[in-house]
Amino acid sequence: MATLQNIRSKGPLLVIVIGLALFAFIAGDAWKVLQPHQSHDVGEVNGEALSAQDYQNLVEEYTEVVKFSRGTSALTDEENNQIKDEVWRNYVNNKLIENEAEKLGLSVSKAEIQAIIDAGVHPMLQQTPFRNPQTGAFDKDMLKKFLVDYSKMNTAQMPAQYAEYYQSMYKFWSFLEKQLIQTRLAEKYQALVSKSLFSNPVEAQVAFDARVDQSDLLLAAIPYSSIEDSTVAITDADLKAAYDKKKEQFRQYVETRNIKFIDVQVTASPEDRNAIQEEVVEYTEQLAGTPGDYSTLVRAAGSEVPYIDLYYTSKALPTDVVARLDSVSVGGVYGPYYNATDNTINSFKKLATASMPDSIQYRQIQVVAEDAAKTKALADSIYTAIKGGADFAEIAKKYGQTGESTWISSANYEGAQLDGDNLKYVNTITTLGKNEMANLSLAQANIILQVMDKKAVKDKYKVAVIKRPVEFSKETYSKAYNDFSQFIAANPTLEKMVANAEDAGYKLLDRNDLYSSEHGIGSIRGTKEALRWAFSAKPGEVSGLYECGESDRMLVVGVSAIIPEGYRPLALVKDQLRLELIRDKKAEKIMADMKAAGATSFDQYKSMAEAVSDSVKHVTFAAPAYVPALRASEPLVGAYASIAELNKLSAPIKGNGGVFVLQPYAKEKLNETFNQETEEATLQNMHARMASQFLNDLYLKADVKDSRYLIFKEFSE
Repeated sequence: MATLQNIRSKGPLLVIVIGLALFAFIAGDAWKVLQPHQSHDVGEVNGEALSAQDYQNLVEEYTEVVKFSRGTSALTDEENNQIKDEVWRNYVNNKLIENEAEKLGLSVSKAEIQAIIDAGVHPMLQQTPFRNPQTGAFDKDMLKKFLVDYSKMNTAQMPAQYAEYYQSMYKFWSFLEKQLIQTRLAEKYQALVSKSLFSNPVEAQVAFDARVDQSDLLLAAIPYSSIEDSTVAITDADLKAAYDKKKEQFRQYVETRNIKFIDVQVTASPEDRNAIQEEVVEYTEQLAGTPGDYSTLVRAAGSEVPYIDLYYTSKALPTDVVARLDSVSVGGVYGPYYNATDNTINSFKKLATASMPDSIQYRQIQVVAEDAAKTKALADSIYTAIKGGADFAEIAKKYGQTGESTWISSANYEGAQLDGDNLKYVNTITTLGKNEMANLSLAQANIILQVMDKKAVKDKYKVAVIKRPVEFSKETYSKAYNDFSQFIAANPTLEKMVANAEDAGYKLLDRNDLYSSEHGIGSIRGTKEALRWAFSAKPGEVSGLYECGESDRMLVVGVSAIIPEGYRPLALVKDQLRLELIRDKKAEKIMADMKAAGATSFDQYKSMAEAVSDSVKHVTFAAPAYVPALRASEPLVGAYASIAELNKLSAPIKGNGGVFVLQPYAKEKLNETFNQETEEATLQNMHARMASQFLNDLYLKADVKDSRYLIFKEFSE
């Protein structure tokens, strides 16, 4: 029990740092797959399939770890989607490494993992709750004691909250241990690849010179912008030739879809708003009276802001309420009024104000026995002993707790949904006087509380707020649904939908290169079924109506094109190629004009029509130079400067922003001393980063198939 209290005293756990190819701890358990009796795979790596059930198990395992580490059970849809992606990426990367490691004879022994644990310096270990209270460093003895205690304990005989915590802690460690093995194997593989990319004295000297050799240059250029694009002719033959030359740049490794869709968001009608206004007026009249239970009234009014019987700072109140708070005396009511910022109709009653300490220092002893009666008796005994002069901290240590004091302020509980024991706990702390004690009886335990100090006096309020969103009615939604359904039925093909959308009052949206690995369409919640349909439909087909968003949106999707795995068609990349060809043809024309002009000196180039000039200073080979006159980064400036002779004019150079000539007028070295070991170490670090990119090559060779979109079902909230 002492171990548990020591661990629990650390506060919220930090997110675990995972190494190469691992992922951030963001997760949720709000997801489903198809029914268990259906056999589906979510993907393949090197021909090895991952079943939906195994994938679900990985996500659930990870989710439990995240819940424990973050001390939360509710996460956003975005976080939920992130965990699905991160679990998949982690699985793929591990499989890629394992496959290569097996060929090379690489493995990770139990002795290696034990050595990592004994050393206690691995980042993953540093972020666990098994840390020394004084130093904050990982404590292997604390871990060992926990594992021994867990193996001996009988969770059936423990209070439910402790048993659950121990089990969550054990799952946490089991997961972390597996991650240590996978991370260590990845580190060994990366080290092996990195060592093959060694540095040498020649490379070190070149890298040093590229950084410390600086040049100042004069630049004269004719920008590409001086020639109108419309004057440059690009033929289909030009585009085809450029496509064939750069075809490898246009290879894509997964199939994508181009779609057109209509997103309809239903909003409240004037009739809906009037009805809500009338309801708020009615509840405001009740608020002006003496309802007794403001919490019940506010809840019955459908307010987005619950009433909690505590004093709060103005930061906890809606900004529109705070702006009007001084206009009302205590006991007064303000409203109803409309607030456009959050589209709500509001009223509020100012119940009380007070100047109160906002920062409270307190300490506590948690008392738990075999049953409620014994818990109460033990708590009464402890409370009486402390009231009689017994040392609080010593008694706390007797029951496996530190008894150390901590501070709480309104920032710790404002915005939280406080009720039941939580409300009772906070209310007790905030109302006790300095040095006063309380024996607080809660559902699962008793808490002996003592307030040590109070400070930071602030103005606080009790305000009952009615904040009603202006929402659409069922009738309004039904009308929008029927109208949209009729439009879809009358336009069953993409051609018809495109032709008639605008006349029907709908806006047609485009989305190109939609990937099956995405989690929806158009950043709209609840569109995974529409995504699934898009990857099963043919070009020209139109989907049915999908209800999505926050139950306030409707969607129809049409597939305009399928871009298969392989080389992207010329038609899809010709606009990009056209821009490149226009630049190339402009460069050819400018160079021809320069040649015809017979310019041989910098001043002659500078005096040409449309020419601009600039002075570019402190240019090195190691970094591209930015040329303000061309508004472009020009890597070739640094490349030329590294080999050019002083005061010698270059030939015309085709750059990113124009054609230019250069003439170095000064060269110098930075005041640095060459150190071969330092330079080689820097290069080796760079090589190590390059080695990590080999994982991309392994991915391409492994023929990875991601078909998770076929099994995801949207979670109904």
